Amino acid sequence: MRTGESGRRAGMNEIIFMLGDWPVRSIDALIGFGVLVLILLIAIAVVIARSGRRGAELAMAHAIRADELEERLSQVLHAQSEAAGRADAMTQALAGRQAEMARAVNERLDSVTHRVGQSMEHSTRNTMESLRALHERLGIIDNAHKNLTDLTTQVTTLRDVLANKQSRGAFGQARMEAIVQDGLPKGAYEFQFTLSTGKRPDCVVFLPDQRPLCIDAKFPLEAMTALHDARTDEEKRLATQRLRGDVMKHVSDIAEKYLVTGETQEMALMFVPSESVYAEIHDGFDDVIQKAYRAKVVLVSPSLLMLAIQVMQQIMKDARMRDAADQIQTEVIKLGDDLGRLRERVLKLQKHFADANEDVRQILISADKIEKRAGRIEELDFSKTEAPAEGPRLVATGAPELFPRKLQAGE
Repeated sequence: MRTGESGRRAGMNEIIFMLGDWPVRSIDALIGFGVLVLILLIAIAVVIARSGRRGAELAMAHAIRADELEERLSQVLHAQSEAAGRADAMTQALAGRQAEMARAVNERLDSVTHRVGQSMEHSTRNTMESLRALHERLGIIDNAHKNLTDLTTQVTTLRDVLANKQSRGAFGQARMEAIVQDGLPKGAYEFQFTLSTGKRPDCVVFLPDQRPLCIDAKFPLEAMTALHDARTDEEKRLATQRLRGDVMKHVSDIAEKYLVTGETQEMALMFVPSESVYAEIHDGFDDVIQKAYRAKVVLVSPSLLMLAIQVMQQIMKDARMRDAADQIQTEVIKLGDDLGRLRERVLKLQKHFADANEDVRQILISADKIEKRAGRIEELDFSKTEAPAEGPRLVATGAPELFPRKLQAGE
């Protein structure tokens, strides 16, 4: 036993390690370990005590915070409920606004669609009308173009015709013949009539004194074209002299050839088949017109020739009426005799109608008597006294007579 204790003590005194110069034995290590354990326990106790006090403080703080959080949570929940109510109200308001907006948009879309449809229909109708009008205009333009083409061809042909003197003369004569034929009856004129001198004017018109009025067609186109084409004063002067000379030559030829004393009229007509050429001569060459008038040659255009033909036609008509004056007087006398015979026959017919009217009146009187006598027979009244006969019913009823009075002579 003691050996074991001594062994334990020896073991306790055993040096475990050296701490510097200080030997550390097992007992010292145990004591140090015990002290260390004790210090740890004290530290743990202190820590536990401090942690308990802090836990209480923390628990109290946590409780306060929990109350605050609960109060805030309740406030948040209340605010959330209010926000939810406001959100519902706003949702309903927005839904109503959205429905109104959708309805307004639909109405506006319907109105816009209707207007757009009407506008498109109106635009389509206007477009169709414009296209139809354009088509008609194009048709008119095509016709005008065709007419213009034909007119161009005719103008070209006319220019080719007028470029030749013989063709130009034939053109003027053809126009003159057409005007004369349209205005005068057959037999009152003759083309290419031969005078006693052997000259043959283009046309003569036989007036009431049987002296022909000579008409000759002249067309001074070359001199007029040169006057129009002149650019300088010298060219215009030369063209003017040429035109004056050509016209005066034609006037002299007509006066010498177709004015025959005692055979033809004292005046002849020079037919210019162009209104523009005649107007140019009449406006710019008054001296030529006066000289031609003194030479007893009158220049006429197509319109003036038509007027002269109408005057001649009226003169011929008046002459025919003067020639037939005796016959007209004889016919008037015969007409008066026929009228007298017609008057006598009408008077006879009136007498026959008067006699027939009297006979009808007597027949009506007899018919009235027969009717009255039949009435008395029906009533068995055979009284000898008879009422005076009444007039015929036709007269009593106021019926008009066929001839209330005789026709008098001259009515």
